[in-house]
Amino acid sequence: MAAKQEKTEAAPADGDAAPKKGGKKKLILLAVPVLLIGIGAALWFTGILPGLLGMGAPTEDQVAAAEAQAPAPQPAFVDLPEIVSNLNAPGRRPSFVRLRARLEVSRQEDVAAVTAAMPRLVDLFATYLREVRPEELRGSAGSHRLREELVARATVAIAPEVRPGATPPRVTDVLFVEILVQ
Repeated sequence: MAAKQEKTEAAPADGDAAPKKGGKKKLILLAVPVLLIGIGAALWFTGILPGLLGMGAPTEDQVAAAEAQAPAPQPAFVDLPEIVSNLNAPGRRPSFVRLRARLEVSRQEDVAAVTAAMPRLVDLFATYLREVRPEELRGSAGSHRLREELVARATVAIAPEVRPGATPPRVTDVLFVEILVQ
């Protein structure tokens, strides 16, 4: 009788540990889509799948044809006249700046608009320089700030010269030839 009790007691323990028949099917049904998504993602991010679908990088012939069709416009440069202006210096001793620069415009066609607006440009630049303090022009950070301000003012000065329906001329940079602060 003791042997029967051991079997009956052992039977429920074996029943708990026995694998369920439906568990393997569920595992396969979950693992297969996850595995397929992982393989698809790997093929996509390595560039194999976009190449197979024709969405890859353009071929050398396509790149050469695109470069031949649209040559990049060359920038043009316009010299500014020399500007000498007093600075906003505290104290009795006056301080001056002498500025020689070139304007870089995005297209060769814009040179005429820039030269037509040259008196306005010089006026805006000289007026701005009168408000600058000498310590604001020190170092590369001062030159960079001055360049940004002059580009903004040049854009404002050229804007009235735009014809209706035409693309506005754009000053892309101010190149300093000489900045002398005394």
